[in-house]
Amino acid sequence: MYNVQSHQIAQQINTRAFRKVFKGNLIFADSDELFYKLSDTKFVYIFQFGIVCYFNIAEKQMKEIEAQLVPFAKGTVSEHLSETIDVSVDASTLKVFFDKVTIPEIDEEMLRLIMLHTSQSVALDRYEEITEELLVSASKHTQSLEQKGKLKISSRKLKKFIGRTLNIKNGIYENLYIFDAPEVAWEDEQLTKLDNDLKQTFDLKNRYRNIQDRISIIKENLELFKDIWNHKESSTLEWIIIILIVIEVIDLFVTKVF
Repeated sequence: MYNVQSHQIAQQINTRAFRKVFKGNLIFADSDELFYKLSDTKFVYIFQFGIVCYFNIAEKQMKEIEAQLVPFAKGTVSEHLSETIDVSVDASTLKVFFDKVTIPEIDEEMLRLIMLHTSQSVALDRYEEITEELLVSASKHTQSLEQKGKLKISSRKLKKFIGRTLNIKNGIYENLYIFDAPEVAWEDEQLTKLDNDLKQTFDLKNRYRNIQDRISIIKENLELFKDIWNHKESSTLEWIIIILIVIEVIDLFVTKVF
């Protein structure tokens, strides 16, 4: 029995820079991912979005790898999210269970798929937490509107809120590819089955849609807040113009009389 562990260690990892210094047999690499083979039964998968996934790696070696990653990691995470799944090998068997995967052999592409989706699950956990926090913050302001008829948020804070929401939305599109099958699975029936079964077991598609729904709700709230602020600023500007006109009229009257 083998073990896959995926850990969120940072918000971002500079994979291009890390690739130049890490010693290992690099099997697959692109701008966002590095997949290394450390031995016949040991693999490590590093993702640009701050997640590292291990296959059959002892805790001591995990800590050594993460120590090497520290100079290339950006953005601390308050809690190290993780996901674990067991992998067993049984000839002619390919089966995905709730907390275990059985594969016919130690195949690099099968392991890569398992590690990829385990890491995608951890990333979804992180985005679920972030969007939940944003939704709670937006709800506080809508409750203020309901109870007091006032929006208690400054223009600057509102802009930062909008910016954070957009950055999260962009990050999800850049880092998660839940609906796309990896290229290796396109022409291999076993890999295609494994890919689909893993997505279903981790419930990746539904969780992804839930996050998108939350972002849509947050976006609607922010649009409303922005409209209220624009109306408020427009009203303020109108009152300033009215006051200036009144002052001008008074000044003109005083000048003519005296």
